[in-house]
Amino acid sequence: MEQKLSSVAKTFTPSAIQELSHLAQRSNAINLAEGFPDFSAPSHLKNAAISAINSDFNQYRHVQGICDHLANIMKGMHGLDFDPRTDMAICCGQTEAFAAAVFAIIDPGDEVVLFDPSYETYGGCIRMAGGIPVYVALEPPHWTLDPDRFINSFTARTKAVILNSPHNPTGKVFTKDELETIAGACCRRDCMAITDEIYEHITYDNIKHISLASLPGMQERTIITSSLSKTFSVTGWRVGWAIAPAFFASAIRNIHIKITDSAPAPFQEAALTALRSPPEYFEKLRRVGP
Repeated sequence: MEQKLSSVAKTFTPSAIQELSHLAQRSNAINLAEGFPDFSAPSHLKNAAISAINSDFNQYRHVQGICDHLANIMKGMHGLDFDPRTDMAICCGQTEAFAAAVFAIIDPGDEVVLFDPSYETYGGCIRMAGGIPVYVALEPPHWTLDPDRFINSFTARTKAVILNSPHNPTGKVFTKDELETIAGACCRRDCMAITDEIYEHITYDNIKHISLASLPGMQERTIITSSLSKTFSVTGWRVGWAIAPAFFASAIRNIHIKITDSAPAPFQEAALTALRSPPEYFEKLRRVGP
């Protein structure tokens, strides 16, 4: 019966990250495999989730207030104007938001440029959509982008570029020059970009995260994905989002509804508390954690 598996499923093996995490848990060892905070979620967020459950926010739900807050945050952080009614899709974590974004734009045979090393989900989602991952190695020790190597990775079949900045697993924050190289190539080649900005508030040495969508010509061709997970130490809550021009966001919402219907309702309610956090919270996060 194994022959009944799809061709894509046959190519997948167990996640090395998950396997190592399970081994660390069984052995009571320090886990250096999986990207989750090693400190507790803030008490006021946990209380907000408990309150939401006790208030019976336990059925399918879309909390529009999350979108309203995100629009304000994107304006304040990056100077980007998004319509919270049309340009946002709330998903089950950044992982689902990213997958839905890939499924929304990638057809079989499309090539997608991504940087090596990269998070394992990216290539898997591209292959599930029938796309072809094209890896461009970053140069150690500072994981710099070689512009020529990047430009030469494009072909007539290139449909999109994946950018994770701040970067997992290296911690690198792509520089303004590197972002301009990526943006310039996307605009010249009429390519999309999908960004993973989940570590947007966690940077070192006062380096500021810049969203690729904020560069000229890029808001219209970028799908931004992120979540509560790392910023608020709630990787298990599974509340994430995609932010994009309305027709892309609509497609992502439609895919999300077909797959999972809604993100966890009580944690969406608690997300309102998280997204109202004052600037001081994020400053403290960079220094010592929540």
